[in-house]
Amino acid sequence: MLAVQEKKKLLVLYLVTGAFLMLSFFFMIKKDFYWFFSLPLLLAIVYYYVVSLDKVLLFIVFFTPLAVNIPVSGLGSSLSIPTEPLLAGVLLLFIINILIAGEYDKKAATHPVSYMIYFYLIWMTVTTLTSSNFMVSLKHLISRTWFIVPFYFLGIPLFRKEKNIYRFIGLYGLGLVLVVFYTWWRHAQYGFGEDAGHWVMTPFYNDHTAYGAALALFIPVFISFIFFRNIKPGIRILSFVISVILLIAIILSYSRAAWLGLAGAILVLLFIWFKVKFRWILFSLLISAGTLMIFQQQILDQLEKNKQDSSSNYYEHIRSMTNISSDASNLERLNRWSSAIRMFDARPFMGWGPGTYQFVYAPFQLSRERTVISTNTGDRGTAHSEYLGPLSEEGIFGLLSVLILFGYIVYTGLRVYKKAKGDIRVLSIGVTLALITYFIHGFLNNFLSTDKLAVPVWGFMAILVAIDIYYLPQKEKAGKSNLSGS
Repeated sequence: MLAVQEKKKLLVLYLVTGAFLMLSFFFMIKKDFYWFFSLPLLLAIVYYYVVSLDKVLLFIVFFTPLAVNIPVSGLGSSLSIPTEPLLAGVLLLFIINILIAGEYDKKAATHPVSYMIYFYLIWMTVTTLTSSNFMVSLKHLISRTWFIVPFYFLGIPLFRKEKNIYRFIGLYGLGLVLVVFYTWWRHAQYGFGEDAGHWVMTPFYNDHTAYGAALALFIPVFISFIFFRNIKPGIRILSFVISVILLIAIILSYSRAAWLGLAGAILVLLFIWFKVKFRWILFSLLISAGTLMIFQQQILDQLEKNKQDSSSNYYEHIRSMTNISSDASNLERLNRWSSAIRMFDARPFMGWGPGTYQFVYAPFQLSRERTVISTNTGDRGTAHSEYLGPLSEEGIFGLLSVLILFGYIVYTGLRVYKKAKGDIRVLSIGVTLALITYFIHGFLNNFLSTDKLAVPVWGFMAILVAIDIYYLPQKEKAGKSNLSGS
């Protein structure tokens, strides 16, 4: 009887496979339609959306570094394939689940970081309604939401299981290492020169700044793995090897902003290591800010004397960071920042609308501040700042929503580090330092509108909140995650 049933199942499988192949070749030959071959993959994805959403999220994480931007004429913009369509599906499923079942982890929903993200999204929604270009702002709001919901709000219950934290980090890290090897292969053909180092990571990363930001983000985390006590020797060695690969890659990226972010994280680590009191750090920052204000003209005079442009010589390349007299990249940033501040002056409370900077800033440029790479079409990036961008697009409350969120997540990470035990303690400081690299980088560039940085940044925030909720000794263990099977 069993043998007969097995034969029937095998016969059905053959018939279904044969029918699928016949239909596929029919569509390919007669209709010139090749996408029918992807139907099994699509059905498999739909199955996991329904049965095990955590696997879909981890699938997205792995492919994020490997995703490629493809223009979509109907949208008037591009999509990162395959990640953004999948993220849109996760967002839709989350909304349906909330509307029908109304179930979500109460501790995650009421965490202070979550409240700050509510304010961040609510104010973005308000300024979308008052935007100078409603459709642009609406697209920006939707895309920002499909990053935050899957990897923050669904990320917290996902990270209820500790192994999913390491899967998240490991899968993105694996994809990133593959991009590194591809980049090195292309870069070697140009002698690892500084000019080629700006673009050899394409099409996976738009340029060396986004690529460098991703490298800087994962270096502290993989280094933290090396110092775990309860870790297999093979995993420790692998973590060391990946750390070395990422460190070499960030040097060859020639991304000064990424180097600055990593240096800032090292400085914070030294403060923590030597247990420097926060009040002394704050006092030092205030003294530094006061000195800059008092002697700003003298400082500018000295900076204008620096004629060192970007270079393959690393010492000269670092010196070029302060060149505001001839370095086109530095001067263009100043031009974009000045334009953002003038946009804020024109609309200080509501801003011009999320995502509108590149379409609005051109008239706010001054002729004396324009550079050889200036443009009126906004096709060379936006405000080059994770802080001035929201200030110009969403007004003063847009900037405050970012500053409060970033500041509190660092505070949460440091508080969790003090209270956690064992390897979780080491992990928490690694993730906190990783986020600090990006928050510092955010003064010079803005990438949270792209999946490449949005996925790990919101995911790392979710990791710290999950540790705060589920892993600290004095916390009661929360109930089982609602993620699988939702």
